Amino acid sequence: MTVSYTLKVANSRFGGFSKLLFRWKGSIYKLLYKEFIIFVVLYALLSLVYRQLLTEEQKRLYTKVAQYCNRSTDLIPMSFVLGFYVTLIVNRWWAQYTSIPLPDQLMCVISSNVHGKDERGRILRRTLIRYANLSAVLILRSVSTRVLKRFPTMDHVVEAGFMTQEERKKFESLHSDFNKYWIPCVWFTNLAAQARRDGRIRDDVALRLLMDELNLYRAKCSMLFHYDWISIPLVYTQVVTIAVYSFFAFCLIGRQFLEPLEPGQEGDLDMYIPLSTLLQFFFYAGWLKVAEQIINPFGEDDDDFETNKLIDRNLQVSLLSVDDMYQNLPPAVKDKYWNESTAQPPYTTATAAETLKPSFLGSTFDMRMCEDTEQSQPAEASPSVPRIQTPLLSRFFTAASPAISIKNFGWGSRGHPHLRRPRMDGGFPSPYPNRSEDPESVARIEEEEMEDEESRASDPTTPGGCLGGTQPLEASETQRKELPLIQVKAPSSDSIGTDRPEAWEP
Repeated sequence: MTVSYTLKVANSRFGGFSKLLFRWKGSIYKLLYKEFIIFVVLYALLSLVYRQLLTEEQKRLYTKVAQYCNRSTDLIPMSFVLGFYVTLIVNRWWAQYTSIPLPDQLMCVISSNVHGKDERGRILRRTLIRYANLSAVLILRSVSTRVLKRFPTMDHVVEAGFMTQEERKKFESLHSDFNKYWIPCVWFTNLAAQARRDGRIRDDVALRLLMDELNLYRAKCSMLFHYDWISIPLVYTQVVTIAVYSFFAFCLIGRQFLEPLEPGQEGDLDMYIPLSTLLQFFFYAGWLKVAEQIINPFGEDDDDFETNKLIDRNLQVSLLSVDDMYQNLPPAVKDKYWNESTAQPPYTTATAAETLKPSFLGSTFDMRMCEDTEQSQPAEASPSVPRIQTPLLSRFFTAASPAISIKNFGWGSRGHPHLRRPRMDGGFPSPYPNRSEDPESVARIEEEEMEDEESRASDPTTPGGCLGGTQPLEASETQRKELPLIQVKAPSSDSIGTDRPEAWEP
């Protein structure tokens, strides 16, 4: 029977989990006490042999062996191996529980779409849901030891009312080398098709809905079969088991009390009971026992699934819904809050304090904004205000970026002024004639040009331009008109700031 303690931990209080430590059924003590006793007995025997039977020379040799074993325990990644393995087992355990077929959705579809208050209608509904329950019983007999002990033969299944004698003959006449839990599902589909032809199911939409629910139910039966068939790889389970057992085999020798090798040398504290080692055994071996218990939840352990109770519940609830509850409705009347716009159910004295709490409207609902009224005024975007953009992205936007400097274009902007088209006012325009110029950017570029010209004029060793002169290159008005217009594309993102002429794209 599953051990449930949910009510005990409904409220967090002092010592809440501590009270659970004194339970025996389903506890770690019940799982681990035999291995724990064996470990303690072996440790005590080795301690007695070392203290009473070994000579001084033998103790020296044993001390070296014990130190080697103690160092070897650090080489086994216990936390990683056990943690990953137990996580995999727990996820598989819960997935198996969610794969247990429950007829709740299917019985609602049968009750609402298979019509007829006469005996024939009752037989159809009860037979359909019985076939679904029979399929679940057959698959649970294949995976659960509890169900197999309850229904060891097909005679017990017939006697329990899940199958008639005629159905058993049909079932056994179909020879197959594989599990035949799916046969009742096929009977279900054939009977549903016959009900559609007889008009008990009134349209194809209802028949399709019935088939979809049956397929979901059958898929869960199939998943249970495959979970039972495909286990965790045996090599992984063996690796984890060997790691745990070898770790504590080293601990039996390496965690013993050792006398100092040299006389006068200070030794370790003589702990007759190795508390830390026993706790370590309790944690790691208990972790392994948890995986051992839930790796197959269809057994007879304390925390295994109560499959027999599920069978009883499913049959009773499903037959009640498709038979006694068919077209058995309470009268539809006006509810208590018919004339009220806001329904407010009453509270008891024990829960009256909850009415004083305000409803949650959002994490920022009560946040107070800045009291400065100017900060709360809406701001309108002005088309004359330039937008700040990065140099690499400026080619994709219409507005120029004030962050673009003439220095960002390397040698091309400073050493070859003839590659830029001159303007009538003596300056150099942007290589994008269709874009609006930013006055601040233009002024910034002109200021940098003036600084460069002054620096070249003051330094006679610096060439003034691409022609090698010592003065900045000036063009007259006539020369400006005759100078061919050459438009240069912006350099690629990889060439910005480099001194390679081939990086430019003409």
